[in-house]
Amino acid sequence: MTPANGHAAAHELRGVVEATRYVKGTIRTVQQPLVNLSDAPRGDRASQLLFGEAFRVIDERDGFAFGQSLRDGYCGYVISGALTRQEAATHWIAAPATHLYPRARLKAPPEVAIFFGSHVRVTSDLGDFKKVSTGHFVPSGHLQPLRARFSDPVGVADMFLGTPYLWGGSSRWGVDCSGLVQQALIACGLDCPRDSDQQRGVGRELHADAPLQRGDLIFWDGHVGIMSDAETLLHANAHHMAVAYEPLAEARARIQEGDPTGRGDIVTRRRPELPG
Repeated sequence: MTPANGHAAAHELRGVVEATRYVKGTIRTVQQPLVNLSDAPRGDRASQLLFGEAFRVIDERDGFAFGQSLRDGYCGYVISGALTRQEAATHWIAAPATHLYPRARLKAPPEVAIFFGSHVRVTSDLGDFKKVSTGHFVPSGHLQPLRARFSDPVGVADMFLGTPYLWGGSSRWGVDCSGLVQQALIACGLDCPRDSDQQRGVGRELHADAPLQRGDLIFWDGHVGIMSDAETLLHANAHHMAVAYEPLAEARARIQEGDPTGRGDIVTRRRPELPG
C-alpha cells in the first residue's frame, strides 16, 4: 500500500521513506482485458487490474511500470504495454463479462471480451449497442453509468458462481476469496481493500453468538466468504477451486482440520454497512 520502490516514491512520502526521487506520478489507463499486478517485475501475481481502470505510475523501467491502483491503493508492477494514456470513463461493465463487437450487430464476430467492473467511455448510443472509445460496440444491457450501483453484494457475488479459483484474481476469468468480496462490495458502492486481512476493517464486528444474515462477512486467517443466508457461505476457495456455495458449518469444520482455503477457526464476523 506504499507507493515507493527505492528508485522512486510518491511525492507525499517525502521525509517518510527514502527514495532516489519523489514524483507526483502519472495516471494511465489499462488497455488490456486483464493485467497482473505483481509484487516484483516478473514476480508473483498479487492482484489484477481490469480494462479501463486507472493506475498511477511512480516508476518505469525495463518494460515494467511500478505504481498504485486507484481502485484500492494496492501497489505493484504491471507490464508497461498494458497501459495507455489516461481516459475518463462514463460507464462500467455490470455483466459477468461482455464482448467488444467490431460492428453493432449481434452476429458480428466479437474480437475480445472484458469483465465485470471494467470501465469504458461511451461515445455514442445506438439503442441495443453503445459505441465505446476503442471503436468497438458493447451491448447496452451490459453497461451501467459510472455512478450506478447494485444494492445486494450477495447477488453480485452470485454472478461469479463457478468461476475458477485464481490466486490474486479479480474477474470472471479467475478470482480469489478477497477479490470476490471486493468486487461485490465495490459494485454496491462500498470502498473495500484488496486483501482479506485488510477487509477485516469493513463494516462492524458481530458478536460470536449474533445471528448471521445475508451479506455478512466471515473471516478466517487467510480467507473470507460472504453469507448468502444465515447458514450458507458463498466463497471463492481452493477446496472447490471455484466460487461455490457451501454450508458454513462444513466449511468451518474443514478449515479447522487443515485446508488450503484458510487456517484455524473463524477469527471474526463483520456486517458491511452499505451507503444509503
